[in-house]
Amino acid sequence: MTRMIAAALAMILVLPNASTAQTTEAAKTDGKQTARDLLDTARDAASAPVDANRVPNYDPQATRDLQDLAQNPEQIEARARATATTNPALRAIRDSMASRAEFDPQDISDMLARSRTISETPLDYTSGMAVGGAQGTCVPLPPGAGSAGTYFATCNTGTRIDQSAGQCRVPLVASVTRRPQYHYLCSRFGDFNNSGEPVCEGFAGASCRATGQREGRCLQWFDNGYTRFCSEPGEPLTEMTCDAPVSGRTPYAVTSTTDVAAAPDESQCAGFASNGNCTLDAEICTDSAPQTRIVDGIAVTRPCWAWQRSYTCVTRSAASDCSALEDEGSCRFVREECLSGDEACETWERVYECPLPAGETGETQYVCDGDVYCIDGSCETIERKANDEFKDAVTALHAMNEARGQFDPQTLTLFRGTRDTCSSKVFGVLNCCKGKGFPLIPGISLLVALGCDREEVLLHERDAQGLCAYVGTYCSDSFLGVCLTKKKVYCCFESKLSRILQEQGRRQLPKPWGKPKTETCTGFTLDEFARLDLSQMDFSEVYAEFTDAARLPDELETSTIIQQKIQDYYAREAQ
Repeated sequence: MTRMIAAALAMILVLPNASTAQTTEAAKTDGKQTARDLLDTARDAASAPVDANRVPNYDPQATRDLQDLAQNPEQIEARARATATTNPALRAIRDSMASRAEFDPQDISDMLARSRTISETPLDYTSGMAVGGAQGTCVPLPPGAGSAGTYFATCNTGTRIDQSAGQCRVPLVASVTRRPQYHYLCSRFGDFNNSGEPVCEGFAGASCRATGQREGRCLQWFDNGYTRFCSEPGEPLTEMTCDAPVSGRTPYAVTSTTDVAAAPDESQCAGFASNGNCTLDAEICTDSAPQTRIVDGIAVTRPCWAWQRSYTCVTRSAASDCSALEDEGSCRFVREECLSGDEACETWERVYECPLPAGETGETQYVCDGDVYCIDGSCETIERKANDEFKDAVTALHAMNEARGQFDPQTLTLFRGTRDTCSSKVFGVLNCCKGKGFPLIPGISLLVALGCDREEVLLHERDAQGLCAYVGTYCSDSFLGVCLTKKKVYCCFESKLSRILQEQGRRQLPKPWGKPKTETCTGFTLDEFARLDLSQMDFSEVYAEFTDAARLPDELETSTIIQQKIQDYYAREAQ
């Protein structure tokens, strides 16, 4: 039956458009024409001469009277007194006040006291007596809550990474070294052109380097009696500077040089640098003034003389926070999913389905047969029966009503949800979105102060109210193949009933949720909704919301009978 209702609703949502079919262009043309007609009417009215008679219900005399009162406000009270004697509205008010029933305050107090007594033991006064004089029979209403519902709880198992921070100091160590320098002269061709100096190739194997050049010995001078100059210069000589004496050669000079070496002392950071699980995060200069310092009598200038390095180190260990769920006998293991996404999975999430704790049921409600209601000596027996199917009928009607309200004409879908996510540290303490099955911490500001996002706290509240369906979890931050932060994905709906229709309807079609990272919470198409069998769905989670409604027809009938008898009583008294 419910499947036929769902199919009929799908047709109702589509047929109105088919019966009044009109193209988009035709609708636009009609709209433009209507706007032009209204514009012409407004222009005519604006350009017409001013005529007070054209104003609806315009009374020139009433306008003049109001103007006189505005100029002479002291006449308002006098005219009001004169009008009060003949005004029908004021006379009706006075007559009503004069004929209004009056009650003694003590009678009102006694009535309230009786009401309190009846509310404390209602069955003593509502069950009544049967016609034969026996006590009426009362039947308890069927339980309205059914089951409180279930929720998905998750825990983590696998590799845990603990992070720690470390710092070390790296000073710059400067040293000064003085060593002798041996200077030689050589020529490219040696003593071939009578330069008197060895060939430069003889210095190739020594620790020597060319440091300059000078003119070679002059081979031919020219003297004209006035000036003398070299008309044939010899081969230029190369100055060679060597760190050690060259065997068989005599230096023309021996000097000394100063070497300045500056190297960072890494000893304090060696432990962090050699640890493959430590990562350098930052290096900052902590000693840069003054930049020029005297080392062994030599001025040495460096932009920084010491640094501080910051490292983050991790340690791996096996961990699990599933013991509480595994020890809970009422939770059922559903599945295990890899969070790290690698072939050799490092971190797993285990999903359990747990029952929601049953809430307070309150007192049992009854419907009673054989009740006798008497007013003015006239008694009548009211027969009543408990209706086990009423809650199912109300739920089905409510589902149909929500289907109409949640139909999206743009996408032609029903019960579309919104995607919400929340993040939590794997093996972390703070969890901002546990949702159903966990108590709400009062005060959003407190959770935000602890590190939760405001939207995540709102998601926690909506899920606790039964408005969200859990889709799944994916890893949003990992390190060395181990998941550090995971993100839980939910699809949230406008009502608890919409969520149940989505969860159980997807299993019927079947239409499983997509991957958590890409799920967009789409609704049912009209064809999909028409294929659903609502009679096979478990709506027991929402029955509690219709418990009071289950008594409505019976109470309404009783109230109507009592009201009619009261009216008859006063009608007879008035005669």
